[in-house]
Amino acid sequence: MDSFADLYRLISGFRAEDQAAAAACDAREPKLTKPAGSLGRLEEITRHLCAWQGVHPPQLEQMQACVFAGNHGVAALGVSAYPAAVTEQMVINFQNGGAAINQLCRAFGLDLSVDDIELDRPTEDFTRGPAMSEDDCLAAFAIGFEAVEEGADLVVIGEMGIGNTTSAAALCLALFGGQAEDWTGRGTGVGDDQLKRKIEVVRKGVAANPTDDPLEKLASLGGRELAAIVGAVTSARLKRIPVILDGYVCTAAAAVLHAIRRDALDHCLIGHVSAEPGHRLLLEKLEKRPLLDLDMRLGEASGAAAAIGLVKAAVACHVGMATFGEAGVSNKAH
Repeated sequence: MDSFADLYRLISGFRAEDQAAAAACDAREPKLTKPAGSLGRLEEITRHLCAWQGVHPPQLEQMQACVFAGNHGVAALGVSAYPAAVTEQMVINFQNGGAAINQLCRAFGLDLSVDDIELDRPTEDFTRGPAMSEDDCLAAFAIGFEAVEEGADLVVIGEMGIGNTTSAAALCLALFGGQAEDWTGRGTGVGDDQLKRKIEVVRKGVAANPTDDPLEKLASLGGRELAAIVGAVTSARLKRIPVILDGYVCTAAAAVLHAIRRDALDHCLIGHVSAEPGHRLLLEKLEKRPLLDLDMRLGEASGAAAAIGLVKAAVACHVGMATFGEAGVSNKAH
């Protein structure tokens, strides 16, 4: 893709869910040995997988966790409790198998891929102008797009980047309005003075980058890892792979697609609601319900990966349960 216009054309080609696969799921569910609807959201998860994989029963043979890392110019403004060097250090930790996401991938059978995107070239300070050029944004988008493996049954997406909750807050403010305070939280655990500084950085960033175009907002206020997330979510939609999004930063990036077309995130589930306060507000704007609410705020796809336990439970019940006829159990009277 050579321009944002190319990307808009790509997004315009998004297809809807597979109604035949969803109907097959709907047909089996009432026959299982349980009261109708008694497995609650587990039933919704199964239907979601069928609808977006385009098959029944749903498959979980090949699951992928994609983590994207980037560095941010605004980190130099003191918006994080950690220095920017931690981004690269954590990428090495991912590669060595020592992070939380590594343990969760092992526990739930996910293949982990980690893309660190030009960590030696942070984005620009967005309080002074755009964080990225159009070309930089498209290059990062392409990395995310290519990261999603053809044939994957399910993809969970996460990120790493010191300063990126500031970027997420600014992007949400630009996309949905409100006040900088509404969207800005403590991130890695900043104190009161740093939080005030962070709020001001978010406010200045949005003021310095006035545009109505969602992709220009991504380039102006996002980071390379956020652009890669948009690429991965787009790729999964085109490849008919359902997605589980992680926390605040990941969802904020994906919200750019929602701003372009309201159904762009229909193939996505939200793994958890972050302790970062802006995430709950963002989910209200997107009309999305998280699968988990565990006060997590780590990033790196940890909340999305933890939700795989629920996904596996949902599929196991739908596929493995006996029907009323098979078990010789009387169904409810009609």
